[in-house]
Amino acid sequence: MMNRAINQGAQAGRNQPVMSDQELNNLFNQPAAENRNAGPQVADRAMTYDDVMMKTGVLFTILLAGAVLGWFVPMLAFPAMLVGLVLGLVNAFKKEPSKALIIGYAAFEGVFLGGISSIFESMYSGIVVQAVLATLSVFGVMLALFKFKGVRFGSKMMKFMMIAVGGYAIFSIVNLVFGLAFGTGGVRSMEIFGIPLGIVIGIAATVLAAMTLIMDFQMIEEGVKHKIPEKYSWMCAFSLMVTLIWLYVEILRLISYFRD
Repeated sequence: MMNRAINQGAQAGRNQPVMSDQELNNLFNQPAAENRNAGPQVADRAMTYDDVMMKTGVLFTILLAGAVLGWFVPMLAFPAMLVGLVLGLVNAFKKEPSKALIIGYAAFEGVFLGGISSIFESMYSGIVVQAVLATLSVFGVMLALFKFKGVRFGSKMMKFMMIAVGGYAIFSIVNLVFGLAFGTGGVRSMEIFGIPLGIVIGIAATVLAAMTLIMDFQMIEEGVKHKIPEKYSWMCAFSLMVTLIWLYVEILRLISYFRD
């Protein structure tokens, strides 16, 4: 969806119709109010970095509000996770971004994060602060690599990342169903040669989530560069939020393995 929007933005300048002399004269002879109305509508203006930052701030404010509820009522974590999963899939496959569905996703994911954070904190004192600081540190490092070192993904790397993220998403869903069916941690609870698979999978997932941040930054950069419509800033903010939530959960779980 974002690629289509970027292509549309890139083609916009080449697809403008050529006006005749008579049409130009008619345009200049219109009253000032009509000229203002003839201009582009506010809803069609190009996306900017400020748009993405503002939308991201709104979503994380909503997420934190939901996290407060989940922290004090951790039993809501599981149903909130299921609703968030459905909303996340719907948003990911929608052709046009839906502000309401994206905000709904942020709210339910907040309840989920607050709930599991409360549970982990009761088991490992101080783990939530460690996970939050680690998540922010990884975010800062990846942003610095993108901004100052010029780290970018080519088309082949993008395809690899999409396959890797999709494959891990399928694994996570299957592992969740397996764990619920047999009352275990799924594949993560197994060991090979005395090495817990949870640690191996956790490290690989954390690295993958960190690399996905580069994809998010690059998508935002391309969107601003090609002047895609402002409404897609919601999708950019949504994508960034999904990655950070994923990164936090993986780090939280990984720290718990080492604390054990």
